Amino acid sequence: MREKALRLLGLMRKARAIEPGELNTGNAVRAGKAKLLLLAEDASDNARRRAETFAYGRRVLTVPLPFSKEELAGALGIGSCAMAAVTDLGFAGALTELLEQMDPERYGETAAEVRRRREKAERRKQEGPAQQSGKRTGKRRTNG
Repeated sequence: MREKALRLLGLMRKARAIEPGELNTGNAVRAGKAKLLLLAEDASDNARRRAETFAYGRRVLTVPLPFSKEELAGALGIGSCAMAAVTDLGFAGALTELLEQMDPERYGETAAEVRRRREKAERRKQEGPAQQSGKRTGKRRTNG
């Protein structure tokens, strides 16, 4: 499962669905694009505080990974990486499901929350066209 999760992180990088590094992570969270904030298991206390600061007051879940900084960086194909932000809800769901299979106690709650958010996004996506069916289209006549 570890290898599968690491390969998924690499796939996210190719799909541009993850923002690795502290600067990119902070920008993604502030812009409201981040769905998950990933943190390496051996991240420094300073990096953990920065991640908490990024996530404070925002709807982003912080997930401590069971991977070291080197493993995370190797999977993403970069030099060193203590944190990353997943910007795609589908990839976030797939990653949390893999993590839940590895350690249900630690990641079960997070996986359930991501599933709930994915279902809500799907409902909104399906309701969108239905709400627009009553809109007027075309030119409006003006009396003048």
